[in-house]
Amino acid sequence: MSLDSGLRICAVIPCYNEEITIGRVVSSFKARVLNITVYVCDNGSTDNTAQVAEAAGAIVLTEKRRGKANALRRLLSEADADIYVLCDGDMTYDIEATPVLIDTLKKERLDMVVGRRVSEKGHNTWRFGHGFGNWAFTKSLGLLFGGEMHDALSGFRVCSKRFVKSFPFLSKGFDIEVEFTVHALANSLAILEIPTRYFERPTGSFSKLRTFRDGWVLMKTILRLTLDYHPLRVFLIASLLQIGLSIFLFIPVWLEFLSSGEVSRFPTAILCLGLMITGLLSVTLGVILESIARQSVAIKRLAFLSIRSIHCDPK
Repeated sequence: MSLDSGLRICAVIPCYNEEITIGRVVSSFKARVLNITVYVCDNGSTDNTAQVAEAAGAIVLTEKRRGKANALRRLLSEADADIYVLCDGDMTYDIEATPVLIDTLKKERLDMVVGRRVSEKGHNTWRFGHGFGNWAFTKSLGLLFGGEMHDALSGFRVCSKRFVKSFPFLSKGFDIEVEFTVHALANSLAILEIPTRYFERPTGSFSKLRTFRDGWVLMKTILRLTLDYHPLRVFLIASLLQIGLSIFLFIPVWLEFLSSGEVSRFPTAILCLGLMITGLLSVTLGVILESIARQSVAIKRLAFLSIRSIHCDPK
């Protein structure tokens, strides 16, 4: 149990049809962390999730717009604390590790600690394709935004107040974890991963994830965030493809001109000229957008620093 009551700690739990597990999740948080306030957002459930959570001692909020990000936005705009524990209501995360994550956040003076999921022995935790997808998306985020994370999609996180209150909610669904991770990496915030046990869902509890649909959403989110933070990379690739195709198509036109002194493939020549122009325009646009993105990051950084850190000594 975390014994330091000098800071206000709350757990925020988005839920959709989790009546089987949510009561145990709320009770586990209250048993593990002293004086913790537990908020649950009922995201349009058709079962008794809200009633079970309230009976277990949680403050229940309602968000009719479906999507985990919408539920978290509602929770984090309502809850006021110094430290926020983000967790799902399906009883798959190791709630017993919460005090360790909180103490690490405080002792290491961090802004986010991620519970890296390590499958409990004998538990069927990862659905087909999910383990590989998590690895692939995590590696992609590391290449695009830096850092060496191992579980960028974990929903078990402990965050400081200034991390939460400076976070721009743009997602709507399960891609919110990607946005949390990118916000931390792109703004060079102090984060750390700690291995925590990961369990399979209890009998009668069902996952709301859809492998291909959610994978497609995650890919679109990563592309959108790359455009937001590093547009030059995207436009430079587009520019190189256009310029390369222009040169490739122009080679036979140029060879024909050298041999005969004439150009018979006018449509191809015009296409090559158009591709070359759009390629140069793409890289120019990328440079302009990169400058704007840097200013945006600087503004976000200033907003982050304007919120007093929980690690500062009281005056």
